[in-house]
Amino acid sequence: MSEEICFLNKDTLVIKTPKKSPLILRMVVLLFAMVCGVYICLICLKQINPHTKAKFLNIKVIEHQKSCPFSGQDLYMHYPQPRTFTREECGCNPVRYFAIFSMQRSGSGWFETLLNNHTNVSSNGEIFSVKERRINISSILKTMDKVYNLDWFTSASKNECSAAVGFKWMLNQGLMEHHEEIVEYFKKKGVSAIFLFRRNLLRRMISVLANSYDKDAKLLNGTHKSHVHSPLEAQILANYKPKINATLMIKELNKANETTTRALEHFKSTRHIVVYYEDVINNRTKVKDVQEFLRLPYRNLKSRQVRIHTAPLWEQVQNWDDVKDALNGTSFETFLH
Repeated sequence: MSEEICFLNKDTLVIKTPKKSPLILRMVVLLFAMVCGVYICLICLKQINPHTKAKFLNIKVIEHQKSCPFSGQDLYMHYPQPRTFTREECGCNPVRYFAIFSMQRSGSGWFETLLNNHTNVSSNGEIFSVKERRINISSILKTMDKVYNLDWFTSASKNECSAAVGFKWMLNQGLMEHHEEIVEYFKKKGVSAIFLFRRNLLRRMISVLANSYDKDAKLLNGTHKSHVHSPLEAQILANYKPKINATLMIKELNKANETTTRALEHFKSTRHIVVYYEDVINNRTKVKDVQEFLRLPYRNLKSRQVRIHTAPLWEQVQNWDDVKDALNGTSFETFLH
C-alpha cells in the first residue's frame, strides 16, 4: 500500500499514512478464537472418564432394548449387544442366561452335549476349570459378563441367533467360596441355574477313580479321554476296575452329599431346576423339562457320547465284597442295588 502525497501549496508538503486494513484485525481475532476453542475441547475430553463413557454405552443399549417389542417385560429375557460382532436380524430375539452346576463325573459333559444339540443353545463348557478365571470374585464376574454378552467363543457358540447361553460350573471351582456374590449377580442379571447331580454317589465314585487312573495310564492308544464317542473306546475304559478304600468310602460319600446339599441351600433363592443324571437317562421327558425351564422351542436332543460304565456295580469294582459290607446298614445301602 503506497503513501499518499498531497501538495497544499507551493511551499507545503503533506504525507498521509494509510489506514490499517480491518482484514488483519479479523484474522487475529479468528486465530485467537480457534486457539481458545481447541483448548476448551481438550479440557472437556479430559473430563470424560471411563464412567462417563460407560453411561453413554448404557444409554445406547437401553435405547436398543426399548426398540425391541418385548424388552423389559421379563427379567430373564435379555438382548445382549456383543462387542465382537453384530446380532443383525436376531438383535430382538431374546436370550436366556443359564449355568449348569454339577460335580465331576456326574454326567454333566453328556448333558451339556444334549443342550448344545439344540439349534439355539450355546453352552460353553467348563470355563472355570482355568484357575486364572476364578482367582477372585472380580475375575469370575468379568468372565461371566463376557459369556453372557455373547463375546465368549467356543465350538458351541451359536452367536447371532442364540436363544440361551451359558456354561458348566463345577462346585469346586470357586462357586461355593463366592456363593453370596454369585447369587447377587444371578438375581441382578437374570441367570437361571440348572443343578445336575447323580443319585447314586457310589457310581460317581467309581467313575472318578477310573478317570483318575486313565489320566496316567492313557488306555486309549496313549491318550486320556474323559468322554468317548464309540462303544469300543467305552469298553476299553470300562475294563479297568478300581479298588475302593472301604475305610474312607463312607466319609467320601458323606462329603459329596453334604456338598450338594450346601449348594442347593446357597442358591435356593435363585431361579433354578434340579435334575438327576439317572432320571435323564431313564426318562427323556426330563430333557423336555429343561427345555421348558429355559423356555426354548422343543427339540428331540441327541448326544454322540457313549456311556462308559454300564455293567452292574459288582462287576465294576475289584473289592466288591468289602464295599458291600461297608455300606450295608448305612444310609448309603441303597447304592448297592
